Amino acid sequence: MYKLLICFIAGIGAGLGTGFAGMSAAAVISPMLITFLGLPAYEAVGIALASDVLASAVSAYTYGKNKNLDIKNGIVMMVTVLLFTLFGSWIASLVPNTTMGSFSVFMTLLLGIKFIVKPVMTTKESMAAVSGRKRMVQSVASGMVVGFICGFVGAGGGMMMLLILTSVLGYELKTAVGTSVFIMAFTAFTGAVSHFAIGGQPDMFCLIFCILSTLLWARIAAKFANKASAITLNRATGVVLAVLGAAILAVNYLR
Repeated sequence: MYKLLICFIAGIGAGLGTGFAGMSAAAVISPMLITFLGLPAYEAVGIALASDVLASAVSAYTYGKNKNLDIKNGIVMMVTVLLFTLFGSWIASLVPNTTMGSFSVFMTLLLGIKFIVKPVMTTKESMAAVSGRKRMVQSVASGMVVGFICGFVGAGGGMMMLLILTSVLGYELKTAVGTSVFIMAFTAFTGAVSHFAIGGQPDMFCLIFCILSTLLWARIAAKFANKASAITLNRATGVVLAVLGAAILAVNYLR
Protein backbone atom coordinates (compact mmCIF):
# COMPACT_ATOMS: atom_id res chain seq x y z
CA MET A 1 0.00 0.00 0.00
CA TYR A 2 2.87 2.36 0.86
CA LYS A 3 4.58 1.61 -2.46
CA LEU A 4 1.33 2.24 -4.36
CA LEU A 5 0.83 5.58 -2.57
CA ILE A 6 4.36 6.78 -3.40
CA CYS A 7 3.98 5.78 -7.06
CA PHE A 8 0.58 7.50 -7.27
CA ILE A 9 1.83 10.75 -5.69
CA ALA A 10 4.95 10.72 -7.90
CA GLY A 11 2.69 10.22 -10.93
CA ILE A 12 0.50 13.18 -9.94
CA GLY A 13 3.49 15.53 -9.85
CA ALA A 14 5.04 14.11 -13.00
CA GLY A 15 1.76 14.09 -14.93
CA LEU A 16 0.85 17.67 -14.03
CA GLY A 17 4.38 18.81 -14.88
CA THR A 18 4.24 17.03 -18.25
CA GLY A 19 0.72 18.09 -19.24
CA PHE A 20 1.10 21.73 -18.20
CA ALA A 21 4.74 22.45 -19.00
CA GLY A 22 6.35 19.61 -20.97
CA MET A 23 8.46 18.77 -17.92
CA SER A 24 10.29 15.44 -17.82
CA ALA A 25 8.75 12.93 -15.40
CA ALA A 26 12.28 11.96 -14.37
CA ALA A 27 12.62 15.21 -12.42
CA VAL A 28 9.77 14.19 -10.10
CA ILE A 29 9.57 10.40 -10.11
CA SER A 30 13.29 9.63 -9.72
CA PRO A 31 13.87 11.46 -6.40
CA MET A 32 10.56 10.10 -5.02
CA LEU A 33 11.42 6.45 -5.79
CA ILE A 34 15.00 6.82 -4.58
CA THR A 35 14.15 8.64 -1.34
CA PHE A 36 10.98 6.87 -0.20
CA LEU A 37 11.31 3.39 -1.75
CA GLY A 38 15.08 3.02 -1.76
CA LEU A 39 15.32 2.11 -5.46
CA PRO A 40 18.75 2.33 -7.14
CA ALA A 41 19.13 5.65 -8.96
CA TYR A 42 19.66 4.05 -12.38
CA GLU A 43 16.51 1.92 -12.04
CA ALA A 44 14.46 4.90 -10.78
CA VAL A 45 15.49 7.03 -13.76
CA GLY A 46 14.56 4.19 -16.15
CA ILE A 47 11.08 3.91 -14.59
CA ALA A 48 10.67 7.69 -14.74
CA LEU A 49 11.65 7.81 -18.41
CA ALA A 50 9.24 4.95 -19.23
CA SER A 51 6.48 6.89 -17.43
CA ASP A 52 7.37 9.90 -19.55
CA VAL A 53 6.82 8.13 -22.87
CA LEU A 54 3.04 7.60 -22.79
CA ALA A 55 2.38 10.75 -20.73
CA SER A 56 4.27 12.90 -23.25
CA ALA A 57 2.67 11.09 -26.20
CA VAL A 58 -0.91 11.55 -24.95
CA SER A 59 -0.15 15.19 -24.06
CA ALA A 60 1.31 15.78 -27.53
CA TYR A 61 -1.80 14.21 -29.10
CA THR A 62 -4.05 16.51 -27.05
CA TYR A 63 -2.05 19.62 -27.96
CA GLY A 64 -1.87 18.53 -31.61
CA LYS A 65 -5.63 17.98 -31.77
CA ASN A 66 -6.06 21.56 -30.60
CA LYS A 67 -3.57 22.82 -33.23
CA ASN A 68 -0.98 23.69 -30.59
CA LEU A 69 1.91 21.62 -31.96
CA ASP A 70 4.65 22.51 -34.47
CA ILE A 71 5.48 19.05 -35.84
CA LYS A 72 7.77 20.18 -38.67
CA ASN A 73 10.23 22.13 -36.53
CA GLY A 74 9.63 19.75 -33.63
CA ILE A 75 11.05 16.85 -35.65
CA VAL A 76 14.09 18.91 -36.69
CA MET A 77 14.75 19.90 -33.08
CA MET A 78 14.14 16.34 -31.82
CA VAL A 79 16.71 14.78 -34.18
CA THR A 80 19.26 17.46 -33.25
CA VAL A 81 18.58 16.98 -29.52
CA LEU A 82 19.06 13.20 -29.77
CA LEU A 83 22.33 13.52 -31.71
CA PHE A 84 23.82 16.14 -29.41
CA THR A 85 22.65 14.28 -26.28
CA LEU A 86 24.88 11.41 -27.42
CA PHE A 87 27.71 13.86 -28.09
CA GLY A 88 27.25 15.51 -24.69
CA SER A 89 27.22 12.12 -22.95
CA TRP A 90 30.48 11.18 -24.67
CA ILE A 91 32.13 14.47 -23.64
CA ALA A 92 30.85 13.98 -20.07
CA SER A 93 32.44 10.52 -19.95
CA LEU A 94 35.83 12.14 -20.54
CA VAL A 95 35.40 14.61 -17.68
CA PRO A 96 35.78 13.23 -14.12
CA ASN A 97 32.98 13.64 -11.57
CA THR A 98 30.54 15.47 -13.81
CA THR A 99 27.19 15.51 -12.04
CA MET A 100 23.88 17.23 -12.58
CA GLY A 101 23.66 18.57 -9.04
CA SER A 102 20.52 20.63 -8.52
CA PHE A 103 20.62 22.23 -11.99
CA SER A 104 17.24 21.03 -13.30
CA VAL A 105 15.52 21.40 -9.92
CA PHE A 106 16.48 25.06 -9.52
CA MET A 107 15.61 25.61 -13.17
CA THR A 108 12.12 24.19 -12.56
CA LEU A 109 11.56 26.48 -9.57
CA LEU A 110 12.89 29.62 -11.29
CA LEU A 111 10.98 28.92 -14.52
CA GLY A 112 7.78 28.54 -12.48
CA ILE A 113 8.34 31.93 -10.85
CA LYS A 114 9.14 33.42 -14.27
CA PHE A 115 5.77 32.31 -15.73
CA ILE A 116 3.92 33.82 -12.77
CA VAL A 117 5.80 37.14 -12.73
CA LYS A 118 6.37 37.55 -16.49
CA PRO A 119 3.86 35.46 -18.46
CA VAL A 120 4.43 34.47 -22.11
CA MET A 121 1.81 36.39 -24.11
CA THR A 122 3.13 35.70 -27.64
CA THR A 123 0.36 35.06 -30.17
CA LYS A 124 0.19 32.58 -33.05
CA GLU A 125 0.01 35.53 -35.43
CA SER A 126 3.41 36.82 -34.29
CA MET A 127 4.78 33.26 -34.52
CA ALA A 128 3.59 32.99 -38.12
CA ALA A 129 5.44 36.21 -38.99
CA VAL A 130 8.80 34.43 -38.57
CA SER A 131 10.09 32.92 -41.84
CA GLY A 132 10.23 29.13 -42.17
CA ARG A 133 13.96 29.21 -42.95
CA LYS A 134 14.77 31.26 -39.85
CA ARG A 135 12.61 29.00 -37.67
CA MET A 136 14.40 25.91 -39.05
CA VAL A 137 17.84 27.36 -38.30
CA GLN A 138 16.67 28.34 -34.80
CA SER A 139 15.33 24.81 -34.21
CA VAL A 140 18.66 23.21 -35.17
CA ALA A 141 20.71 25.63 -33.05
CA SER A 142 18.39 25.22 -30.06
CA GLY A 143 18.41 21.43 -30.42
CA MET A 144 22.21 21.44 -30.35
CA VAL A 145 22.29 23.45 -27.11
CA VAL A 146 19.54 21.47 -25.35
CA GLY A 147 20.90 18.10 -26.47
CA PHE A 148 24.47 18.81 -25.47
CA ILE A 149 23.53 20.11 -22.01
CA CYS A 150 21.14 17.17 -21.44
CA GLY A 151 23.84 14.69 -22.36
CA PHE A 152 26.52 16.51 -20.36
CA VAL A 153 24.68 17.17 -17.08
CA GLY A 154 22.16 14.34 -17.34
CA ALA A 155 18.77 16.08 -17.17
CA GLY A 156 16.75 19.25 -17.57
CA GLY A 157 15.68 18.68 -21.20
CA GLY A 158 11.96 19.41 -20.86
CA MET A 159 12.48 22.62 -18.92
CA MET A 160 15.26 23.81 -21.22
CA MET A 161 13.14 23.16 -24.30
CA LEU A 162 10.22 25.10 -22.84
CA LEU A 163 12.49 28.02 -21.93
CA ILE A 164 14.14 28.11 -25.37
CA LEU A 165 10.88 27.65 -27.30
CA THR A 166 9.20 30.55 -25.47
CA SER A 167 12.15 32.92 -24.92
CA VAL A 168 14.42 32.28 -27.94
CA LEU A 169 12.16 30.93 -30.70
CA GLY A 170 9.20 33.12 -29.68
CA TYR A 171 6.55 30.38 -29.44
CA GLU A 172 3.27 31.09 -27.70
CA LEU A 173 2.98 28.96 -24.54
CA LYS A 174 0.53 26.27 -25.70
CA THR A 175 2.48 25.57 -28.90
CA ALA A 176 5.74 25.57 -26.92
CA VAL A 177 4.41 22.97 -24.46
CA GLY A 178 2.85 20.88 -27.25
CA THR A 179 6.09 20.83 -29.23
CA SER A 180 8.13 20.11 -26.09
CA VAL A 181 6.06 17.04 -25.09
CA PHE A 182 6.17 15.80 -28.69
CA ILE A 183 9.98 15.84 -28.57
CA MET A 184 10.07 14.42 -25.02
CA ALA A 185 8.03 11.35 -26.04
CA PHE A 186 10.83 10.25 -28.38
CA THR A 187 13.77 11.25 -26.19
CA ALA A 188 12.19 9.53 -23.16
CA PHE A 189 11.60 6.34 -25.17
CA THR A 190 15.24 6.30 -26.28
CA GLY A 191 16.39 6.85 -22.70
CA ALA A 192 14.06 4.23 -21.19
CA VAL A 193 15.09 1.53 -23.68
CA SER A 194 18.79 2.17 -23.07
CA HIS A 195 18.31 2.11 -19.28
CA PHE A 196 16.43 -1.20 -19.30
CA ALA A 197 18.83 -2.72 -21.85
CA ILE A 198 21.77 -1.89 -19.59
CA GLY A 199 20.18 -2.21 -16.14
CA GLY A 200 17.82 -5.12 -16.72
CA GLN A 201 14.17 -5.50 -15.67
CA PRO A 202 13.00 -2.84 -13.21
CA ASP A 203 10.53 -3.18 -10.31
CA MET A 204 7.41 -4.01 -12.35
CA PHE A 205 4.96 -2.81 -9.68
CA CYS A 206 6.57 0.64 -9.58
CA LEU A 207 6.89 0.73 -13.36
CA ILE A 208 3.21 -0.07 -14.03
CA PHE A 209 1.72 2.23 -11.39
CA CYS A 210 4.04 5.15 -12.14
CA ILE A 211 3.14 4.88 -15.84
CA LEU A 212 -0.61 4.72 -15.14
CA SER A 213 -0.63 7.58 -12.62
CA THR A 214 1.57 9.84 -14.79
CA LEU A 215 -0.55 9.08 -17.88
CA LEU A 216 -3.82 9.89 -16.07
CA TRP A 217 -2.67 13.24 -14.65
CA ALA A 218 -0.86 14.28 -17.84
CA ARG A 219 -4.09 13.72 -19.78
CA ILE A 220 -6.09 15.79 -17.26
CA ALA A 221 -3.51 18.61 -17.26
CA ALA A 222 -3.20 18.70 -21.07
CA LYS A 223 -6.99 18.89 -21.55
CA PHE A 224 -7.25 21.75 -19.05
CA ALA A 225 -4.25 23.58 -20.52
CA ASN A 226 -5.67 23.57 -24.06
CA LYS A 227 -8.97 25.08 -22.90
CA ALA A 228 -7.43 27.72 -20.64
CA SER A 229 -6.70 31.32 -21.62
CA ALA A 230 -3.09 32.38 -22.08
CA ILE A 231 -2.86 34.22 -18.74
CA THR A 232 -4.56 31.36 -16.84
CA LEU A 233 -2.23 28.81 -18.42
CA ASN A 234 0.82 30.92 -17.56
CA ARG A 235 -0.26 31.15 -13.94
CA ALA A 236 -1.22 27.46 -13.69
CA THR A 237 2.06 26.40 -15.32
CA GLY A 238 4.02 28.73 -13.05
CA VAL A 239 2.34 27.44 -9.89
CA VAL A 240 2.81 23.77 -10.89
CA LEU A 241 6.51 24.29 -11.71
CA ALA A 242 7.23 26.37 -8.60
CA VAL A 243 5.51 23.87 -6.29
CA LEU A 244 7.20 20.89 -7.96
CA GLY A 245 10.60 22.59 -7.86
CA ALA A 246 10.23 23.37 -4.15
CA ALA A 247 8.93 19.85 -3.41
CA ILE A 248 11.81 18.17 -5.28
CA LEU A 249 14.33 20.34 -3.42
CA ALA A 250 12.72 19.20 -0.15
CA VAL A 251 12.83 15.53 -1.23
CA ASN A 252 16.48 15.86 -2.27
CA TYR A 253 17.21 17.44 1.12
CA LEU A 254 15.68 14.38 2.84
CA ARG A 255 18.17 12.21 0.94
